[in-house]
Amino acid sequence: MFNKSHAVMTNITFEKLPEAVAQLHEKLSNIERLLKDQATAHTPEADEILTIKEASLFLGLSVPTIYDKVHKAEIPVSKRARRLFFSKNDLTAWLKAGRRKTNEELAREALAREAAKKKRGANA
Repeated sequence: MFNKSHAVMTNITFEKLPEAVAQLHEKLSNIERLLKDQATAHTPEADEILTIKEASLFLGLSVPTIYDKVHKAEIPVSKRARRLFFSKNDLTAWLKAGRRKTNEELAREALAREAAKKKRGANA
């Protein structure tokens, strides 16, 4: 018997076999599509290599400021043949590492430290 609300076929008879195969094919196609979508979503982007001018545009910093940061070893860089190259992924990670915490995040961390101190004091 075919139950449309659950799209499940039970008691498959020879007469209902084409319908059951069609349902099975549709479900497999949906699973295949979902797996492909999931694989595409989790595929890391290919890293892009940037020149200093491209890095300047990407970061919104002037070229002299980037040279200064390279000189002070404050920014991830590669040097080949006296030229500077920047990994877009490395620059993104560098930007994220410099992220300032919100007041809420700082307050949560402070509460967690206080709770840890109290716990250590109670165990002593």
